[in-house]
Amino acid sequence: MSSYIDAFEKVTGQPAPPEAGKLDQLFNQIRQGKTLPPRGQQAVAMGLTAHTLNDAREDPALFAYYRWVMTHCFKSGQVNELTARLIGMAFTSANIFDTDLPQPLTLNPWQLTPMLDFPLKNKQAVVIENNGVFALLHQEHPDWPLILQSGNDFNEVYVQLIQRPEARGMRYVYLGDLDSAGIQMADQFARLLKQTSAEEVAALQQPTDVRLWLADLGKIDVRRTKQRKVVSPVYQAEMTTIALFGKFIEQEQLMGVYEERIAEWLEATEV
Repeated sequence: MSSYIDAFEKVTGQPAPPEAGKLDQLFNQIRQGKTLPPRGQQAVAMGLTAHTLNDAREDPALFAYYRWVMTHCFKSGQVNELTARLIGMAFTSANIFDTDLPQPLTLNPWQLTPMLDFPLKNKQAVVIENNGVFALLHQEHPDWPLILQSGNDFNEVYVQLIQRPEARGMRYVYLGDLDSAGIQMADQFARLLKQTSAEEVAALQQPTDVRLWLADLGKIDVRRTKQRKVVSPVYQAEMTTIALFGKFIEQEQLMGVYEERIAEWLEATEV
């Protein structure tokens, strides 16, 4: 039996789908470090339809098996494939890279490698969770160094373009919605970093701030304030406060506060 099928069935307790064996060829190529074509071509080469490895609706059981093996049998970054994905794998920022191109700048996977060591325009960056807040801050302050988090999309391009600049001296702060999901995203972002503490990441939105803002501006919503698991103590404190208050705040409500605090932070941390 295939070692991948065996591992899947032992761990999940579920039978592998009938066509699971067809993927052994692909998995073996990954293990050997071979460069793979785009995912649609990979699927066709194994006798599957082009969307099988990209779209769960094509063959749900086989897609679930494929994702399980990719997640549990290979390390992050081990897959060397030519990507055909541009949408949903982007990194959008303003005034981070030292380029004459109009800002904001959106990078796709094909641009990743040369940008990892591209000259930096700034050594500070404010990471913004929501698209609209990012756009408004950039419009009002076109010289500010901003990075769009874009919700919970921690795609591979985004992660590498956060971690490499940090290794080169970049400092980050994070601003997001003050609800359970927003705090969980902030915690996830902080855990991407190797040289920056979660307390530094939360410098503009600290637990004492959260308590005051919730009391003054918070909106009641049980669904958006349920306790979620976070790791960093600073975000555990904020999560607990949100759950206890049963209230949340959206980024748009804090624009005035953001502008004042970002300006002060950029001035205080300027290299």
